[in-house]
Amino acid sequence: MEVVEAALAQAALWEESIHAFCTLDADGALRTARAQAEALARGIDPGPLAGVPVGVKDLIATRGLRTTFGSWSYRDHVPDADDVSVARLRAAGAVVLGKTNASEFGYAATGDNELFASTRNPWNPALSPGGSSAGSAAAVAAGIVPLALGSDGGGSIRIPAALCGITGFKPSMGRIPAYPGCKDERLPGVSSWDALEHIGPMARTVDDVALAYRVLTGPDPRDRFSLPLSPPVTPGSLRGKRVALSMGWGYTPIDPSVAEVVETAVQVFTDELGCELVVADPGFDDPFTAFGALIASETDLRGMRELAAAGRTSPYVRAVLDRTWTAEDFTDARRSRQQVCRVMASFMADYDLLLTPTSPVPAFPPGDIGPTVIDGRPVHPAYWLSTTLPLNLTGQPAISVPAGLTAEGLPVGLQIAGRHLADQGVLAAAGAYESVRPFVIGPPGASHPRPAAE
Repeated sequence: MEVVEAALAQAALWEESIHAFCTLDADGALRTARAQAEALARGIDPGPLAGVPVGVKDLIATRGLRTTFGSWSYRDHVPDADDVSVARLRAAGAVVLGKTNASEFGYAATGDNELFASTRNPWNPALSPGGSSAGSAAAVAAGIVPLALGSDGGGSIRIPAALCGITGFKPSMGRIPAYPGCKDERLPGVSSWDALEHIGPMARTVDDVALAYRVLTGPDPRDRFSLPLSPPVTPGSLRGKRVALSMGWGYTPIDPSVAEVVETAVQVFTDELGCELVVADPGFDDPFTAFGALIASETDLRGMRELAAAGRTSPYVRAVLDRTWTAEDFTDARRSRQQVCRVMASFMADYDLLLTPTSPVPAFPPGDIGPTVIDGRPVHPAYWLSTTLPLNLTGQPAISVPAGLTAEGLPVGLQIAGRHLADQGVLAAAGAYESVRPFVIGPPGASHPRPAAE
């Protein structure tokens, strides 16, 4: 009970400046916490996440609690069932504190939409936290909750984790089932990103992420991509592991301030963890253009155009709907994805882990989809997703861990990716890195109580 009350108090301190939550359910959270306290008094074990307050991204359905998907069209939508991931958190004893802000249907890596105030970065409220799991990252970074749920179709867990100085894990495609999100054709917009979206946990530490991962994984018949349970994560030595470092896949510019922090962080793998490090790029062609077509091909264009005609729609969503797409756009995109998967599988056969910067840039002002220049090179404003999106095409597990701060005091993330389905190896590697390079600081004014389950 006290942990939930502390979370609500922390929210009261931060919400006016960062807008992490779009719907805060204080009464519901307190009722749940009170019921758990009574169950504990009767000797009933409420689960491994008992009493842990969590934030749930507003693209993920919550029974009886408004879920807008960041869209004006769903502004009054209240689901009658939890998403699979939320149901599993509740069953483990987690207390849903509320819904965290996101871009409309996740179509931008920001926390901007037509319904709510833009989410801001706790490290500097004049800047964006990234997205689209913007509110989840900001809520964890500010110490409001120790754990939050995000979704990742092109970097939407890892990018805000990097910009907010926390840990965010995109497990292998299907490790954590998704339903109804991405799967219910009756919900235009919500049903998008079917073969790209991953659900995953966000927290301050790798241990907390791994704890949530154990609760969230396992198959569900409503998600055709869902996988059997993976073996447990077992810490072990990385000595002798072959690790590849690709600063930008061979084509993405990286801001020098980010590159400097990542290069220093990578030395941990050689100097302290005993890995063999090789600087190498996988060698696939830049799939950025293909990624946009893949999103469109998984979008209910007809249904979303009807929603847009009836109400307000974010500019980044309108850009997808207003374009005339051809069959060749979609088939060319599928061929590009196939190339990325083929080349990456061959490349990873030679390496146990792959390291990259999570984001090529540090945090920037809200209201922008992304920077239009990176390291002096003009780019599309969404191009900064280029460091994360290839791993959505392949479905590989990838985690972002804090690498350090720029000279301006902004967080930088290190992305650690593993081989196909090697989720345990990614979590073990991230844990080994964190054990020798713990990120013990947070945004000014944030407090970070440990989860009650630990």
